[in-house]
Amino acid sequence: MAKVLIIGAGGVGGVVTHKCAQLTEVFEEIVLASRTEEKCRHIAAQLDRPIETAQVDADNVPELVALINRVKPDLVINVALPYQDLTIMDACLEAGVNYLDTANYEPLDTAKFEYSWQWAYQDKFKEAGLMALLGSGFDPGATNVFTAYIAKHYFDEIHTLDIIDVNGGDHGYPFATNFNPEINIREVTAECRHWENGEFVTTPAMSTKQSFTCPDGVGTYNIYRMYHEELESLVKNFPSLKRAQFWMSFGESYLKHLEVLGNVGMTGIEPVEFNGQQIVPIQFLKRLLPDPASLGPRTKGKTCIGCVVTGVKDGKPKTVYLYNICDHQACYAEVQSQAISYTTGVPAMIGAKMMLEGKWQQAGVWNMEQMDPDPFMEDMNKYGLPWAVIEEPGFDLV
Repeated sequence: MAKVLIIGAGGVGGVVTHKCAQLTEVFEEIVLASRTEEKCRHIAAQLDRPIETAQVDADNVPELVALINRVKPDLVINVALPYQDLTIMDACLEAGVNYLDTANYEPLDTAKFEYSWQWAYQDKFKEAGLMALLGSGFDPGATNVFTAYIAKHYFDEIHTLDIIDVNGGDHGYPFATNFNPEINIREVTAECRHWENGEFVTTPAMSTKQSFTCPDGVGTYNIYRMYHEELESLVKNFPSLKRAQFWMSFGESYLKHLEVLGNVGMTGIEPVEFNGQQIVPIQFLKRLLPDPASLGPRTKGKTCIGCVVTGVKDGKPKTVYLYNICDHQACYAEVQSQAISYTTGVPAMIGAKMMLEGKWQQAGVWNMEQMDPDPFMEDMNKYGLPWAVIEEPGFDLV
């Protein structure tokens, strides 16, 4: 039915490739490309069907265009680094192909992630008759679709949104990150922003904490309010929201290590001179930490990610909690990856499937919640991320 070019062979790239390879009726041909082709070959060797691999520098637009023109895909799935979103979008425009990513653009030299740079491509993609689907991971991604699904089926108007991301997994290391260390640490150490009464309110990073008990025996965890990019598009596309917050769980060991590393300057993004060379501290730290793709075999436990929404239905107040629980070891058994990469990679495959099947196909640049949530939610149940709904769950987040 279709041919896809997947760019990026990290943990998420591996999951996307595995999941696409499982659906031969949709993804007839797959090409996996990365700066290091050996990583692509390693993933390809795990599959039950042959795929093509290639080498590409995702920072180099002419190189990307040459690869796209040679491969001639129906869709480019970008699971490279967020710093490379714009070069890949530029290449897709030049080569005339649709685009999908899992995380919004972030400048290499500024710890600031927002959609403005990619939303600026709206007219270019529309005029070219091409579609760019932004943030088709879990958060952002599935959480945006969760919100749209809840708003469509349970409410006349939604008023508050709390996205809660709990990782109850244990990899056994004193300190490691479950996805790209550089991106992870930049997110966690950034100032918190949440939406309240028509504006974003800024508070110090990790300054608001609550205890949250997950359903289905996953456990009770400390969750911390932080900024996450899906809030930016959700408050724009659901203007009735009076408050929107994002929460993530962190263990005490992780936070203590992060505090010490920050105090000694290892999380900095400004280059420093060392032995006559310019190095960026956080990039050097990334080289010292375990590769997230290597955590799969040793990670045990579950993730619990979902949305708590309040609002009104038939004039009465209402609360709904929609969530997914994912088991790290079950993910590894299926695609040789832990659940963090799995929960990002599966929605990327489903978003691609929506576009290729024409269920989500509209020229321009779009966020997930702007599409019909129903077919995506149906496929989440089919392809490894089953979800559940609790009405009136009996808790409130301040």
